[in-house]
Amino acid sequence: MNLHNIVSGAIGAINPNVSASWQQSSGQTQGADYSPVPQYEPAVTVSVQMQALGFRDLMMLDGVNLNGEARAMYVNGDVVGVRRPDARGGDLFTLDDGSVWLVTHVLENFNTTAGWTKVAVVRQVPQ
Repeated sequence: MNLHNIVSGAIGAINPNVSASWQQSSGQTQGADYSPVPQYEPAVTVSVQMQALGFRDLMMLDGVNLNGEARAMYVNGDVVGVRRPDARGGDLFTLDDGSVWLVTHVLENFNTTAGWTKVAVVRQVPQ
């Protein structure tokens, strides 16, 4: 049972969901200068719920040295953060306002049982 879908209407009345373009990380290749170049699957449009990181979320991220603007994001699907053993970077989300957010950590993953994932995202500097 997807509890997130059940409560998202009530939450959305206060903090509306936003549309986002989701690019799943597919690993990396090597650039001409031998630097890693991230690769992504084609983008799909999803609805996401952006919220502030709560105290428990911040405790989980303690010592990670995140800088910049960070948020919690709820998404229907299996969102992936950085997976060093798989040589995968985090997934990317581009919001309608053009801001790009990198998934750094999976905070709660209920994809297999309830169909949603809560992740920590950090806003990226425009290129």
